[in-house]
Order: sequence, then structure tokens, then C-alpha cells
Amino acid sequence: MQNENRAKNPILTNVSNRHIHLSKQDMEKLFGEGYQLTKKKDLVQPGEHACEEVLTIQGPKKAIEKVRILGPLRKQTQVEIFITDAIKLGVEPCIRLSGDLAGSQPITIVGPKGSIIIKEGCIVAKRHIHFTTKDAEFYGVKNGDVLKLKTEGERGLIFDNVIARVSDKMALECHLDMEEANAAGVKSGDKLFLL
Repeated sequence: MQNENRAKNPILTNVSNRHIHLSKQDMEKLFGEGYQLTKKKDLVQPGEHACEEVLTIQGPKKAIEKVRILGPLRKQTQVEIFITDAIKLGVEPCIRLSGDLAGSQPITIVGPKGSIIIKEGCIVAKRHIHFTTKDAEFYGVKNGDVLKLKTEGERGLIFDNVIARVSDKMALECHLDMEEANAAGVKSGDKLFLL
């Protein structure tokens, strides 16, 4: 039954651009004390949104400007980039799940009122799928399972090492970064199949 569910029920994909999650403390260092970020638009995941504000990230080699902030504020600042960004910036591409920041790359973030250096927190996000408990049961997966995901079309391929993240605080959605999605001809709103 579970294999039938996977074959007949594709999962919506959201393609993620490079972005920044800020802690309150770091946000105030970059924008000034008491500053409030401005919501640009809601995202699919409950409570998450893109902000109007953008920042510059500076590596040992080069900088990347206009990197959008995503809200809400978090306990720890995190910068999510692509592998080609890591090469451009001059940092090691550290592929991690969001929130797994121990020992990840340092990076400088430049804002309108100042700059900060985070000692760790610059990552390339592992591809993953968010499931509610109910969705996980339907597809026959558990939190932390390593899955395969099939794309269709002219550049169809199979993504391996897709991590299942099960939480009732999240909505069913596959997250790929823009670099790997472009390579596979996938865009936000496309539906991919679990194998």
C-alpha cells in the first residue's frame, strides 16, 4: 500500500534560493537596536516568510550581495548557499541539514548598520522533504530516513540522499536548492515521486 501511495501521490517541490536566517542579537547588530524586519511574502511552511531586507555575505575571496533574509528570527544565525557560492566565496561547501551548524563554515555578514562574523553557520542545505506525522505514515517513512526522489521530463533523474524530516509544525514539501533543481529542470510547484 505504501509503495502504491508513493507511485500515485507526488510531492510538491519548492526550490530554495540562497538565504539567511538571523538571530535577534545578530539582526540588531546589522540593522540597529529595536529594528523590525519587514515581511515580503509568506512561504509554504507555517509561520515562515521572506523579508524585504537583504544582506551581503563576504567570504575570504569574494562577496555575494542581496541575499534575502527569511523569518521568523531564530536562536542561531544561519546562511544557506549553493556549492558554486562556496567556491566563489572561498569557503568549504559544508552540506548539512538546517540547524546542524556545529563545526560548519564561518562567514561575514554585512548590513546597513554594521557587520558580524559568525564562527559557524554557513552551510549548503541537504535536500530534504518535510512530512507531518500523518504524511509520514501515508508514505511509509520515518524521521531521518534517507529517500530517493524521481523527477520527470527531458532532464529526468533520481535524487539520492533525500532526508525525511517529520514534524507536525511543518507542511508536506520537498526542498531542493536552486542549483540542483536547475540541473534537473525542476522548478517550484513541480511534483516529484518518492521511490
